Order: sequence, then structure tokens, then C-alpha cells
Amino acid sequence: MNPAIIPIATAVDFTQQHRGKPKGRQANPRCVSEVLAIVGQETLRRDLLIEYLHQLQDHLGCLPKPHLAALAECLKLSQTEVFEVATFYHHFDVVDSEHSANHDLTVRVCNGPSCCMAGAEELIEKLPALLGSTVRVQAVPCIGRCEQAPAVAVGQHEMGWANHHEIMEAAFGQHTKALPPRHTGVAQYKAAGGYQRLHECVTGKRTVESLIDTLSNSGLRGLGGAGFPAGKKWAIVREQNAPRLMAVNIDEGEPGTFKDRSYLEHNPHQFLEGMLIAAWAVQASTIYIYLRDEYHACRAMLQNELALLKANPPISNMPAIELRRGAGAYICGEESAMLESIEGKRGLPRLRPPYVAQVGLFNKPTLVHNFETLYWVPAILEKGASWFSEQGRHGRSGLRSYSVSGRVNKPGVHLAPAGITLNELISEYCDGMQPGHTLYGYLPGGASGGILPAVLADVPLDFDTLQPHGCLIGSAAVVVFSQADSAVNMARNLMRFFVHESCGQCTPCRTGTAKALALINQPQWNVPLLQELSAVMRDASICGLGQAAPNPIDCVIRYFPQELEFEPRGSKS
Repeated sequence: MNPAIIPIATAVDFTQQHRGKPKGRQANPRCVSEVLAIVGQETLRRDLLIEYLHQLQDHLGCLPKPHLAALAECLKLSQTEVFEVATFYHHFDVVDSEHSANHDLTVRVCNGPSCCMAGAEELIEKLPALLGSTVRVQAVPCIGRCEQAPAVAVGQHEMGWANHHEIMEAAFGQHTKALPPRHTGVAQYKAAGGYQRLHECVTGKRTVESLIDTLSNSGLRGLGGAGFPAGKKWAIVREQNAPRLMAVNIDEGEPGTFKDRSYLEHNPHQFLEGMLIAAWAVQASTIYIYLRDEYHACRAMLQNELALLKANPPISNMPAIELRRGAGAYICGEESAMLESIEGKRGLPRLRPPYVAQVGLFNKPTLVHNFETLYWVPAILEKGASWFSEQGRHGRSGLRSYSVSGRVNKPGVHLAPAGITLNELISEYCDGMQPGHTLYGYLPGGASGGILPAVLADVPLDFDTLQPHGCLIGSAAVVVFSQADSAVNMARNLMRFFVHESCGQCTPCRTGTAKALALINQPQWNVPLLQELSAVMRDASICGLGQAAPNPIDCVIRYFPQELEFEPRGSKS
């Protein structure tokens, strides 16, 4: 035998003999035991990877790499699969050491448009010295409390800065867990006639066909931003082969949006009844509720209400319901990215077709809905399609929940006729502009909806009315700014958000957002180059994030050219 040729078996034996252990990073047996003690000894599931990461971080204060390796061992996954998920989501703190992070508490301060107008950047600068070295202060994107700007999350306790005394208490180790909001519980909801519409469905008093007809006649559309007709979506999913699943999107991460949280805090069972009616209509065997991680108080409340509902179900054969926790990724508001996250993966949007109604969660047909769409289902069935469809102004139909923040006297969620104008919304629902402020511009649909000037404040706010002006209504997140602010700085703030939240899957979005931010951070904008970049991002990005990210820049060029002639003034919105 040629001595230069070593048999494979001999080579493997030689390598292991001199290395002393198998190739690669090995799981520490002690860490494996700790992981199993934290996540439980029952059968572990691949799709619960993100839930396990949350449990580890809640218990350890961070995600040490040795424990991630141990989790991979427990799940029989490659360490790469676990590490890539743990490092994808903003709320996971991956550290090298087995010991906890070098801070006792994390204080997150929102630096979104509304919060910056309310002084968030000054707060971010002052808090480290105020709270001490053991408290980590982070500037983060919108945390869903724009009406309380500047919004702050202390550990798992989110609030407005007006409650600063609570923040100080939390900084010294008290009240760092969210307290469940006051809400209508299951007993109260049933006493007021709740779950009757669901009972009518399952007992045959209503047919699926009549239910879909009622929703179609009401004009109810997807209120997460896409606006797809709800009745039509149910019909499409129902046509697919069983088994079918359902997923509910409560990951509202669009800066300026907080309507879902507001309704969930007050009346969770109206949403749950609508959800169960939809699941009955499409015969979904399991429902997955995806709730953004920032809503800690809502999660505690919803867990309790779901447990009560399971213990005393309003119907027999109620589908299984799983509550899943997001981890700080705006991209997971995109429906296919949300499904990837529910499956325990990185939130990367899928290429389509096939659509999620055909091949969705775990490759099964899936009905995906926004929270608010389902919230209105019981009311429409009780009051009739015309009750909803006859609402509206300026030729529009239905009701819209407008999340209004910024320079108005009464920010909050305002239920108003679809098609109301901004001027009407401010005067009739928001008690006017703040003293000393006059309307200068507004975001009609959050970060991705574009920016409009005050001269277009009489445009109806609804689906299909803003596209001629280069904008979108989206989830109806209305951010109002005044002469004290700058549209250019607003665009910079929003593009900074898109850079931070791009999933990085496609080059037009990953590189385009960063390049756009660098260009608009210059005192003088290269308008032709920005317009060319905008066209490429719209045409070539995989999902709506990259396609809509140029909207604020395009609107500044179109509606605020006077600001491009000199260094912008006003707040760092």
C-alpha cells in the first residue's frame, strides 16, 4: 500500500485520538442541564425555538453562547440554526460568557417621530447619568405608545415618560414587570352577550356562506395595512385542502401605530370571538396569535384570559390556540415573515407565489388576519353589514381606527368615519393643534405611508385615496407635525428606522436603505441619484419594507422642496 495514502477509517481515528473530542463547539453538559431546567423536560419542539430563547433570556438576563450551544444540542439542531435566529431579533442579547450581562436593567427609549418631537433625544442623552452604570439605556424604534410620547420601556414595563416616578422606582429594582391592563374579562363579556355570534355559527343559525356575504357586504377590509377584503380572503382559504391553520398578526411595529394595543387592553374578548368565528368559517384546526414583544402587559393579560377561555370554552371542539411572542423585528409584521417567525426561524419574507392562503404556516393553507379586522367581526354580525358600510365620509365607506400622535392636544386612537380628512380629524377628535403650533405636515400612514404637507390636509384618509399623492393609508397611523419641525428631519428619522429594521435578505433593501440614509444626511441632497435609488428599491425589493421605504424621501422632494435649499430647521424628528 502506498504509505502516502491513509485509509479513511485510520485518518478519522488519528484525528480523534489527537483532538480528544469531536470536531466543532461542544455543548457543556452543565449548560444542557440548565437549559432543560429552564425550558422544561417535556418533548421539545423546533417551532418553539424563539419561545425557548425568550425563556432563557428572561431567566438568565441574556443569552450566553454556551447556553445557545446547549439549546441546539437539546433541539438536535445545528448551532448555526440557533445562533442565526438568536442574533436576528433585536431583543435577544447574545454574550460570550456564561455569566449574566454587565447591566442589571435595560431602559429602552423610543426615538420614533412622535417621541422625538416630545424630547426623546434629550431624554436618551440624560438618562445614563441619571440611572447609573448598571442600567443600560437604549434608543429603540417605536414601542407602540406614541400617544404617551416620549415612550419608555423599563425592563418589561412600558409607559409614557409622564410616569417618570415609576421609571425611577423601576430603575432601583421595583415594578420591572408589566402589570395587566384594566379590561373586560370573559365573565363580563359573556354577561353582556359576548360569544353569542360564535354560538349562532356553530349551532347552525348562521351558515358560512351567509357569514361571508355579510362581511363582503359590510366592506370590511384588512386593517393591518393591505386592505384585502375580509370575506374574499375567508372564501379563498376555505377552498384550500385541509388541514388549514390561522395566524393573527398583533405585531404592529409601524411607527405611529398603537390601535391594536389600545383595543386589546380594553376588550380582548371581542377580538377573541371574532378570531374564533373566522377559524370556524375556514375550519382552522389551530390558531397562532403573534404578539409583539413590547406589549408585555397585554401578553400577561392575554395568557390569563386564554387560560380562562380554555377552562370554560364557549363552544365545544374549540381549536387549539397558541400565543407566540415576537422578539423585536418590525419585518415580522409582513405576513410571510411572521409565519417564518412562528415556525421558529428568522423573520425573512417569502417569495410569492405561492401565497400564504395556499401554502402558509408549516406549508398548510393559512388564514392570516390583523387584530383589528377580527375585532369588528362580532359587531358587524350583531348590527348588520349596513351598520358598518353606511359609515364614512366623502364617498368612502366604513369605520377606521386612526392612531393619532404628534402636535395635537388629544392624541390617541380615534374611531372615525373612513374618508375623514386630517383637518376634520384634528378639529373634531383631537381638540385641535397644541398651543403655539400650526399644521405643517403629516404622516397619513406611519413610516411607510409617506409625508404630506398641510395644503393636502383635506384629502380623504382611506384606502385608495392617497396613492395619487404618492402615499398610503396603511394601518392609519397619523403623525402630525408643525412649523417647529422639519420634513427633512422626519425623513431622516424614518429612513434610520428602515435601515435598522431591514431583514437584510435582499440587496435593494439592505443596501438601498443605508445608501439612502447616507445621501439624505448630507446638507444638500443629490435629488437625481435619490430618485434613481428609489426606483430600484421599489422595483427590486422582495417585500413592502424595501418597496415603501423611499416614500418619505420622494414626498420631501415633491412637497417640501423649500427645505432642500438650506440646512433643515426645527426638531430632530
